[in-house]
Amino acid sequence: MKRILVVGEINVDLIFRHCEALPAPGREVLADDFIVTPGSSSMICAMGLARLGNPVSFHGKLGADSWGEYCLRALGEAGIEIGSIVPDVALKTGVTASLSTPADRALVTYPGAIAALHADEVDQHLLAAADHLHVSSYYLQTALRPGCRELFARAHAAGLSTSLDPGFDPAQAWGLDLLDTLHEVDLFLPNALELASITGQADLLAALQALDNGRTRTVVKRGSQGCATLDGERVLELPAFAVPPVDSTGAGDSFDAGFLHGWLRGWSLRDSLRWGNACGSLSTRAAGGTSAQPSAAEAQALLEAMP
Repeated sequence: MKRILVVGEINVDLIFRHCEALPAPGREVLADDFIVTPGSSSMICAMGLARLGNPVSFHGKLGADSWGEYCLRALGEAGIEIGSIVPDVALKTGVTASLSTPADRALVTYPGAIAALHADEVDQHLLAAADHLHVSSYYLQTALRPGCRELFARAHAAGLSTSLDPGFDPAQAWGLDLLDTLHEVDLFLPNALELASITGQADLLAALQALDNGRTRTVVKRGSQGCATLDGERVLELPAFAVPPVDSTGAGDSFDAGFLHGWLRGWSLRDSLRWGNACGSLSTRAAGGTSAQPSAAEAQALLEAMP
């Protein structure tokens, strides 16, 4: 099995479910349920990969606080190597509060240590112990972003393959530096909104062709419509699996885990896409991004039940 190094942000999700309403200034509302879960895109992907049985290590920044302790414990209990993560007393671990009603959802995020990680902090020892490098949340990791292309180049020089999930750009600027970075990326994993925003193309084929740089394979996550990628001159589309959803938080990150699980084993493109769809769909069975992530046996069972 390929050893996977995930470099990225660490934060925790505080999920208030079935609120009577979204809060208004000066008012208090009650929620029917509350859970705490690992919340960052990078953590969710890493834990999904580990749940599928892959050897995973993680590098990121967090505070020397109770939320940092919670995140480290969650990563460790998932079987992920965390020896390079050192809590920093000068930082605070990021937190997202998610408040949902039957009709809508509101999020409040304190980024905390998310913006503190620099690319040069990912040293050659970490790369030497891995076969693949994955980075999530390109736009949120503002200190990592300027050196991200160089980090991927160092990874390639060390013999690693690479993947990148851009995440949403809060500034909605979708900077052109990403296109430069992609020249050192083997797999690019945006969702449909991110792909359209980055390329300025609403048409799926045109958007995928706009990113066809001769090296990078772009796989776009389309929610209930499944996923798509270029297969020669045409678009290869695979449908999502029908799983009754409870919460779609982190489903795209679980898709990343499932797709990488197949791709890193040399499986066919179609099989890797189906594994991505299966893992993304199954992850929606419970609240939070990691609560219902499937094992390899669970994903295989879904695939066999819906050939």
